[in-house]
Amino acid sequence: MTGGGARIGPAPRRRDPERRQRILAAAAGLVAERGYHEVAMSDIGAAAGIVGSGIYRHFDGKSAVLVALFDRVIDDLTRDSGEIMARGLDPSRTLTELIDAHVRIVLEDRTLMRVYHTEIASLPADDSHRLRRKQRLYIEEWVHVLELLRPEADDAALRSLVHAAIGAVHSTLFYASGLPGERLAALMAAAARATLFVPIPE
Repeated sequence: MTGGGARIGPAPRRRDPERRQRILAAAAGLVAERGYHEVAMSDIGAAAGIVGSGIYRHFDGKSAVLVALFDRVIDDLTRDSGEIMARGLDPSRTLTELIDAHVRIVLEDRTLMRVYHTEIASLPADDSHRLRRKQRLYIEEWVHVLELLRPEADDAALRSLVHAAIGAVHSTLFYASGLPGERLAALMAAAARATLFVPIPE
């Protein structure tokens, strides 16, 4: 009791951020392996070591888990690209930084990126539209920089080149190269630049 006679109730339960991350990691692995529609919430909970209704303290359902995974991908990409664009580097260096950041995210979290690449059609419509808008804004940053380096190319060509370059990097998600990480990263960055027809800066 307080001095005014009010009863102090139990403190609200806090959601454990580490448990939430375990759920997301487990979901990414299962969806990458089996496909979104073949994975149940109970499978995700079991893989994360969470039983019963514990998983629902963090997510309302399976689609909410998928949305959280996709938000993480696009937020990582846009955070890095925003920081790069804010540095005010010359266009060639800016493009190099954008490519390197994208390659790093793809190679550091291959499982999550595979899910992002293959399961975007499984998102609820509203979330799909929202995330695709974020994706378009991300692509726009690449297009803007590439336009400065390739002023002879029209807008459609620039967008096609950017999508092709990113697709080249994403190709590593679907096979095991056996190459050391640093070598694979360098090769993928070089492939992206070659696709865009821009030289490596001195």
